[in-house]
Amino acid sequence: MLTLQDCIELSDLTEDEILAIAEHENIPEMVAVELGSYLVHGPSGEKRIKRMIVDDIKHAQETGNLKHAAVLKSVLKHYLECHAAAA
Repeated sequence: MLTLQDCIELSDLTEDEILAIAEHENIPEMVAVELGSYLVHGPSGEKRIKRMIVDDIKHAQETGNLKHAAVLKSVLKHYLECHAAAA
């Protein structure tokens, strides 16, 4: 039986990237793992994930949650380092 952590590791995304997708789409983490894995392996999916993280950053800034925005900026930086097609 696979755990949530096993699924995250198989997705080619980090847990923080999965959490950003879950936040953006307002879906449970396991569903975000499935969506993220699908997107990261498909055409233009990496760019879509980038847009989700950027949208999350903007929302955090607009709502005054600057600490969360800073965390998401770090997530975006790491994501772009690992997924060159997203740039």
